[in-house]
Amino acid sequence: MIETTRTFTPDWVSPPGDTIADILEERDWTQVQLADRLGYTTKHISLLINGKAPINEETALKLERVLGSTTAFWLNREAQYRAGLARIEEENRLKGWTSWLDQLPVKDLMNQGVIPKCRLIAKNKPDLVKKLLQFFGVASPEDWQNYYAGMEVAFRRTREEQSDVGAISTWLRLGEIKAEQLDSPKYSKPKFEKAVRQIRTLTMLPPEEFEPQMQKLCWEAGVVLVLVPSIKKAHVSGVARWLNPHKALIQLSLYGKTNNRFWFNFFHEAAHILLHDKENIFLDEWNSGESLKSEQERQADQWSREFLIPPEYEGELVKLKSETDVIDFAERISIHPGIVVGRLQHDYLIDWSWMNNLKVSLHFQSIE
Repeated sequence: MIETTRTFTPDWVSPPGDTIADILEERDWTQVQLADRLGYTTKHISLLINGKAPINEETALKLERVLGSTTAFWLNREAQYRAGLARIEEENRLKGWTSWLDQLPVKDLMNQGVIPKCRLIAKNKPDLVKKLLQFFGVASPEDWQNYYAGMEVAFRRTREEQSDVGAISTWLRLGEIKAEQLDSPKYSKPKFEKAVRQIRTLTMLPPEEFEPQMQKLCWEAGVVLVLVPSIKKAHVSGVARWLNPHKALIQLSLYGKTNNRFWFNFFHEAAHILLHDKENIFLDEWNSGESLKSEQERQADQWSREFLIPPEYEGELVKLKSETDVIDFAERISIHPGIVVGRLQHDYLIDWSWMNNLKVSLHFQSIE
């Protein structure tokens, strides 16, 4: 792994009073004499020298007249001291928060270049905490807990072992960051309905052709589409959510990477945007148990399967016994044959090992 370069940050700071004390020693003055010259009490001079009382504009002007240098020098000296104190306090806070790293997929974020690669040893951990707070856009692990981990109820999973909140929130945040970079028009349901119909015609194209087209069509309707590689332990295929009342987000992970899964997942998330309320976060996995799905998830599933293969064609599916049958049928309803194979397998009309060569593994340059 690559070790990050660490700058020298001493765990001590020198108050401006050290400079005042040095000048008093050079001139052989007492604090009482300085107090008389500045018009302050000896107690206030003691507080100044010990860094207990700040140097304000008035004091800086008096120090310039009595001890020399400039007002700016004294004010800068004070500012540097206070910044140094704040830095030491911050470093102590960060050291106290390092256990938070155990909840996050730190190595995945290093591998994706989100944070610099370094060894997970004690001296590096405070800086990692700082970088991850910046990544999540929160002030403390407690704020992360309140905001991201607080979403857990909104994306409760079908299996307990797939409820790694750290991994899920990391994957969600990666999508948020991509979406924040895109200033889309306000959401329009009619425009999105039209966009989805147009996107269905793109399933025969390779990713380098359909990806920019579908992103543009979604964007014009006020829906941001982003592709974010999956994070270990997140076990997520996609999410549909509203970033604000006028901007929706569809985020896909390419979990499985075959085109039948990709297209089903996209239209499933599109169904959430079209059919359901703006308050929920619809976080989906490809192989969740049917009996544990919510009614909204079942609706999105049904919408996606009927949108890809309309109900009037369902009776023909049982008749598809060969690759030629599948290819001809797919061409007739204008979708990729891999999508038809996925449907046949899902409905147990063919074995899961049959016709997989008609599916296509998708590779997207934008995330590789």
